[in-house]
Formats: sequence, C-alpha cells, structure tokens
Amino acid sequence: MAEGGQRLTTGMALPSVTLPATDGAEIDVAPLPGRSVIAVYPWTGRPGQPNPPLWDDIPGAHGSTPELERFGALSPRFEALGARLFGLSLQEVGYQQELATRLGLPFPLLSDAGGEFSGALALPSFATGGQTYLKRLTLVVRDGAIEVPFYPVPDPATHADEVLAWLEKATR
Repeated sequence: MAEGGQRLTTGMALPSVTLPATDGAEIDVAPLPGRSVIAVYPWTGRPGQPNPPLWDDIPGAHGSTPELERFGALSPRFEALGARLFGLSLQEVGYQQELATRLGLPFPLLSDAGGEFSGALALPSFATGGQTYLKRLTLVVRDGAIEVPFYPVPDPATHADEVLAWLEKATR
C-alpha cells in the first residue's frame, strides 16, 4: 500500500490523533463508537488557481471534488445506516473550509496537515512540486479499527456509491 510502510488491513487500530475539522470541531476518529467512513483525498483546487506541477500526469490525482460531492449527495443514506462521514487530506483546515463551504458539504473535512494520522497508518502518498499528497482511498472504520479499506479508487466520481453498496450489504 505505502512504499516502505505497512498495509492497511481489516482490524488495524486507528491512531488516536485529534484533527481540526471544517466545522470548527477537533475530532479524534479512533474513540468514536460505531461506524465512520473516512474518504482520504489528495488535494482540492480552487477555481481560477493552477493545479500542482504535473498534476495532469499523475494517475488518480484528479477527482476529489466530484468524489466529495457524491459523498455529500449520499450522506443521508450513510447516516441512515449509522455511518458518520469524514473527508481527510493533508491540506490546512482553512483551505478545506473554503471547499466545504463552496460545495455545501454536509460532513466535516479533517486536516492532517502535520501528517500525524496518515504517518501512523503509513497511508500511501506521492509527491510533486516539492509537496506530498495522499493517494485516494477510503477507510470504513468500526469502533476505532479498520473494517474495510478501499484502495485503490479507480473512479472517484462513483466511489461513494461503491462504499455505500458495501455498507448496505454489511448492515443487513
């Protein structure tokens, strides 16, 4: 999964790391009871601003906005199944707040700008333009441990549907 790092596996405990969220909260997902879905994404741009260098050449780099929008559209169905939704990236929370507001996301984005959460799990990453970005993946977490990792994510625009379908089967 991550070069030189561990593989994300079912049952792996989440690190206890408190992260700032776009809703103003400080959230540690590890002690949360029940299910959470954490959509990890590399980066989101802003209208009129350039992408990082070579972004168009990096497989899987594009697609964060449609992916997060789809999770947002499906959020009532995730909630009905008892799952909390979160997005997570290495971007600063202030940058994420602009996106969350612009897209009207009904769930918080978590900032792992210090890399403590992603580093503890050895999440896969890539670099361009002197910056590190997380590869796109989703963790379904139950009672502080990974229930299922979704990686790689071949189609960000339909990925939320894939996770929801899995969750619907798992809750039957």
